Amino acid sequence: MFARHHGGRFLLRIEDTDRARSTDEATAAILEGMAWLGLEADEPPLMQSSREARHAEVAAEMLSRGTAFKCYATPEELQARRDLGEEKRQAAKAEGLSEEARAALLAEANDLLAPYRSPWRDGAPAPSPDAAYTIRLRAPDGGDRVVEDGVQGSVRIQASEIDDLIMLRADGTPTYMLAVVVDDHDMGVTQVIRGDDHLRNTFRQIPIYEAMGWQAPAFAHVSLIHGPDGAKLSKRHGALSTLAYREMGYLPEAMKAYLLRLGWSHGDQEIFTEEEAISLFDLAGIGRAPARLDLEKLGQINSHFMRLADDDRLFGLLKPLFEAEGPLQPDQQARILRALPHLKDRGTTLSELASAFAFLQAQRPLDLNKNARKALSPEGLDRLAGLRHELARISQWTAEEISGTITSYCTAQDLSMGQVGQPLRAALTGGLPAPDIAPVLEWLGKEEALGRIDDQLVQAGT
Repeated sequence: MFARHHGGRFLLRIEDTDRARSTDEATAAILEGMAWLGLEADEPPLMQSSREARHAEVAAEMLSRGTAFKCYATPEELQARRDLGEEKRQAAKAEGLSEEARAALLAEANDLLAPYRSPWRDGAPAPSPDAAYTIRLRAPDGGDRVVEDGVQGSVRIQASEIDDLIMLRADGTPTYMLAVVVDDHDMGVTQVIRGDDHLRNTFRQIPIYEAMGWQAPAFAHVSLIHGPDGAKLSKRHGALSTLAYREMGYLPEAMKAYLLRLGWSHGDQEIFTEEEAISLFDLAGIGRAPARLDLEKLGQINSHFMRLADDDRLFGLLKPLFEAEGPLQPDQQARILRALPHLKDRGTTLSELASAFAFLQAQRPLDLNKNARKALSPEGLDRLAGLRHELARISQWTAEEISGTITSYCTAQDLSMGQVGQPLRAALTGGLPAPDIAPVLEWLGKEEALGRIDDQLVQAGT
């Protein structure tokens, strides 16, 4: 939205420096999910792993500038440092310690667990000529670090909270922190909008821009989505992947409209088309507080967009659900297509909407549920037989003509609509949910409707 609103470019980069997590399947899921949502990048996706040579080149230049250095601390030594810090922290909780001893232990623990500042940052010699090393950024030495964030406002931390972060691992591969900065610079990124779980990373990444003499982009950090209970969204709250919502029966335009309103607002308007959103979107409308996932609200928005959907497109989306237990027969499809424009409001998801057409898919003779069998009592069947004769005489099979015929029959027989409608509905639907009876008759078609009535009359011997 931001890029489109400002006439900029929307770029897609697959950050696959973590080889264990960045599988081909994971990448394919990202691309498929974005394609489903219609989020089309202005350039082909860039695979971060394809730029390792460029990342290493920048690390080498930082070494030559003196803004990065070789660090010979081993992973084992760093882990031992953390373990010792935790030991001292736990030791400080022991009973019987003087306040002075407790404070001393906590001070030692805090030093050991503080952001790591390497002893080699100021040019200490290597422990041996062939010692393995990482390349680390020389973090800022002191004072405050401030980020003017487009959503969170002015955020300030102490420089001492930033570690000498690793740029290149001992095997020569770049870390995410280096790769993302180099790629953002080389791709011409001027605005970064991301989750506020990356706010801390911003304070670690900006010194990389400074170390290379580059202009840092503007940053905006959006609060993460929480579950209905206010806790951080997790698997226990339901579906998390984009494609899972597609399988649950939500339309892409509904998902986009809902996600937009989760963290952003413009007046009291609840639902925006994509064109409206592009025209109105700005960072000022993004709230700082975490939004809560509300599937009921998502369902309402999805229902809105299903009602607006083109009939042919909607049928195409519903067809796989209709055919879950076998292919649609031509007569079934014809009935569904006649009813579709009138039943779009019968569900909040595609699966719910598909179930509303079950009475049209049902094959003769219908299986009756308990209530339907009760409605087709001998008395009800007699009334149904009389009505069947009148329905057969209709020449224009429309809901209006059908409704008039049923009303005339009730008047002539001194019957209420309920006395006739209940057995008629039972014979036509088998007890499945269905709307008003006259449209049901029209959608079924004359031959099918009379055939369903005849099935019940023949079975009862009427």
